[in-house]
Amino acid sequence: MNRSKGSLRRVWSFMKGQRLAYIGAILLVIANVGLQYVGPLITSWTIDRIITGGDMAVPGFVEAFVAGIGGRDTLASNLWICALALVLVTGLRGVGSFLQSKLLTTASEHTVRRIKDSLYSHIQDLPFDYHVKAETGDLIQRCTTDVETVRRFISGQMVELCRGVFMLFVALFILGRISLTLTLLSLVLMPFAILFSWAFHKRVSKQFKIVDEADGAMSTVLQENLTGVRVVRAFGRQEFERTKFFTAIDKLYKAGHKLNNMFAFFWSFSDFTAVAQQGVTLFGAMYYVIEKGMSYGNFLLFNSYVGMLIWPLRQLGRVLSDAAKMSIAMGRIDEVLYEKSEFADETPENTKKPPIRRDIVFSHVSFAYDSLPVLKDVSFTVKAGQTVAILGPTGSGKSTLVHLLQRLYDVRDGSITIGGIDIREIDRHYLRSRVGIVLQEPFLYSRSIEENIAITEDSPAPEKVREMAKAAAVNDVIESFEEGYETVVGERGVTLSGGQKQRVAIARTLMKDNDVLIFDDSLSAVDTETDAKIREELRTRSAGITTFIISHRISTLMSADQILVLEDGRISESGTHEELVGREGMYKRIYEIQNAVETAEREEGSIDA
Repeated sequence: MNRSKGSLRRVWSFMKGQRLAYIGAILLVIANVGLQYVGPLITSWTIDRIITGGDMAVPGFVEAFVAGIGGRDTLASNLWICALALVLVTGLRGVGSFLQSKLLTTASEHTVRRIKDSLYSHIQDLPFDYHVKAETGDLIQRCTTDVETVRRFISGQMVELCRGVFMLFVALFILGRISLTLTLLSLVLMPFAILFSWAFHKRVSKQFKIVDEADGAMSTVLQENLTGVRVVRAFGRQEFERTKFFTAIDKLYKAGHKLNNMFAFFWSFSDFTAVAQQGVTLFGAMYYVIEKGMSYGNFLLFNSYVGMLIWPLRQLGRVLSDAAKMSIAMGRIDEVLYEKSEFADETPENTKKPPIRRDIVFSHVSFAYDSLPVLKDVSFTVKAGQTVAILGPTGSGKSTLVHLLQRLYDVRDGSITIGGIDIREIDRHYLRSRVGIVLQEPFLYSRSIEENIAITEDSPAPEKVREMAKAAAVNDVIESFEEGYETVVGERGVTLSGGQKQRVAIARTLMKDNDVLIFDDSLSAVDTETDAKIREELRTRSAGITTFIISHRISTLMSADQILVLEDGRISESGTHEELVGREGMYKRIYEIQNAVETAEREEGSIDA
């Protein structure tokens, strides 16, 4: 229950700005409940006082109204007045319900929008490491299904809880004045209903969590399959993916089926309790009519109100179960919101914005992912405007090295300085706006090619987009498409080849005003000739820009001012191309292998010719 209280407090905090509307809706609910009780009172009073001429206590203003229109006899000959009063009460309830729904809808939708805005904004600020480990499908489920669960609760069950409590107390008050003994009789099964509802709440809370997690796992499998559709097709893994999805959906089905069985048993027992309670009360009321002289009007009134008394008890289980579901959903939302933002520790001391076109110094840098060491005591200096090439086997720490420079991760040991300032003192947004990176597997949005290239600017000039596309040697390819720059590339750029995606990503990065450029093996999918053309264009355009190039292709690296060879997280060699091919080491071995392959290919081509 503590968790539910905490969840309610969290929801209330998100209601800021809409609390008056919500309170207004609750007041209208209370007013509607009052009007709901007026209808049976009018019917009972009409039977006992007007039709049969009996005695029944009514408020003074009602007596005054009756006297003013001619007394009981006038009403007895004009029963349509009583019917009109019932219609007016019903009409007022309708107006109240409309206003209540409008206020509730407004308050709940604004609250949900606030939750979604907070979630999305916070997710944008979470560390890169969080996104590497998080499952996209599960995050989507938290931002959609879980938020919708919260919306349904605050737009319905929270108000129903207030309605039920008010109905309960009003019914007890009125029934107690008619007959205390019958009132107590009408409550005889209430303790059993309350205990059963509470036990159901405790049990169903656990099952809701299981269903929610199974739903998130299923969403993850679906998302991975849809985004990896080319890989699935390429390896003919459709049957494997079907089996994986069927396994996830089967787990969700079993969890949901168990939950539905729990609800079926609960509602059956609740209905039995409600009907049994009404039966006990009905026989008791009949006894009072026959033996105690209870009026027919009071008999009808009592039976009407007993139904209203039992309804809140029957709804208690639904309210508690929905509260449990909301609590689980809000807890999953809070798991994301309570994740520490990468900007949480920023102070005026670490939000500096110095010039970035300065010397970059890696000094005894070490880094590990959790307990797995990746970089070990790496030290080197890059002069402003130089081009640095990095070569090394897979897993040697090449990508990690440049990710540290962008502060996607922070250095654990050692330091990285730009112009003598530790990058941990530099504002992250500012640093990333000045350091452009092109990844080996770039992400393209399901938009036109022009929108993908221009995404780094708010109002880009079409001429600049085409100029950057030419620099990335992709303009001719784009113009060969039927729709040119308006060609929609599909989700994640699925309609483009690997080399085309890389070149579009390069053009997109060049749209920024960069002080440092990083190419993380982002020319791997283009041919040697296009590679040389792009590098020549970049050399012309990037004068004065410090450039890092990661590649396995020696021809891409050989013109760099400095070449670093990483092995097992350490720099094993460094120097220019001429220096490195003149000494034994990995660089020379790779150079000789690639050179031999290229020579063989040229000879084979000349023979074929």
